[in-house]
Amino acid sequence: MVRSPHTSRGGGLFGEPEPQAKPAAYRANIDGGSRGNPGPASYGVVVRDPKGEIVARLKKYIGRMTNNVAEYYGLIAALDYAQSNNIRALRIESDSELLVKQMRGQYKVKSEDLKPLFERAKKMSQSLASFRIDHVYREQNAEADALANEAMDEVSGAPRAEAGKGKMENRNSVPAEPKKLKARYYKGLLQLTEPLDLPDDTEVEILLRPLKRP
Repeated sequence: MVRSPHTSRGGGLFGEPEPQAKPAAYRANIDGGSRGNPGPASYGVVVRDPKGEIVARLKKYIGRMTNNVAEYYGLIAALDYAQSNNIRALRIESDSELLVKQMRGQYKVKSEDLKPLFERAKKMSQSLASFRIDHVYREQNAEADALANEAMDEVSGAPRAEAGKGKMENRNSVPAEPKKLKARYYKGLLQLTEPLDLPDDTEVEILLRPLKRP
């Protein structure tokens, strides 16, 4: 048999190494929240293998924290599980738009509480061969949310039947007190100039007060 001069054993075209196949990705749904914001906080994580089978359910009460800190604890728990189990490709799904956009570099991390957690999560994610993080709706994150609430209820001793009444009510929700946010009106649209992490379809009341004249 005559071999092509452009190929060689164990290699690709022109004798170059064969491209490595990408590792199959695991998927982790993460959630975190607090009752009080800050208040008693916990996280929940559901990990699935490439076939979609659940391989791990993680939950933990983490003390008095804000909901955003709890979200990062959930992310770090998922990344830690991946490292501990030699998982090389991981896709994260979270219903926290703030966390997702910060990890993607679309939002700056201004909170001093979040900066060290962000830096740790970023470093851990960069150690993987493949990492991806996506935003999903709360309905698509129900299992991780339930685990986070279970962790909270186990500490508080609240029966599951009553727990739903106070289910992470301050997680990504409208603050109890009015909050000032700066916005800019341009071409018929009122655009916020700072991130506001709220559930979809949340209704708020806006009081207009110009800061400067056009």
